[in-house]
Amino acid sequence: MQWQTKPVDLSSQKVYEAGILLGGFSGYDKSNRGFFNQSSDRFIQATNLYHQGIIKKIIMTGGDGSLSQDMPAETVFVSEQLMKNGIPKEDIILETNSRNTYENAIFTKHIIDSLQIKGQLVLITSAEHMPRSEKTFHHAGLDVQPYPCNYMVYNERPELRNTIAPNFELLVYWKYFFKEIVGTISYQLTGKA
Repeated sequence: MQWQTKPVDLSSQKVYEAGILLGGFSGYDKSNRGFFNQSSDRFIQATNLYHQGIIKKIIMTGGDGSLSQDMPAETVFVSEQLMKNGIPKEDIILETNSRNTYENAIFTKHIIDSLQIKGQLVLITSAEHMPRSEKTFHHAGLDVQPYPCNYMVYNERPELRNTIAPNFELLVYWKYFFKEIVGTISYQLTGKA
């Protein structure tokens, strides 16, 4: 729980120029059919923020993060889904080349500069990924308001089932924590964050 960024309430805040939606919440099967994965709360929260009028546009950043680089960009599937959920095409900006968080930040910065988007932006990603993402986007020169979502671990109400016996299912989530630790150390060593 301590690694995850605390929840943020933007409902009473100002309107932001755009929400930067980080990929990693969808993929393709062997027939190149797109599907959402367990991190799809990022998608849900971005569409909610748009429909509530908190963000004016959605910048979807995410290419093909696979090692083989033989899949369609994640943004292809996601842009279709955004439009199916009532987001007009003109309010969707796609960054299709990034393969990791560092490239998400650098390539998104280029797009924002080329489109001359002014004002503060909302960064939308999973709570455990937010600490590294926020540092990386700030390092790239973007002023972002973090909007963490997709909480994997949260303070549950005390109940008999979660106070007596340990929940061994939580061990699965350690891989996400270690991925963030390795990414953070890697960026520090290479000077990318």
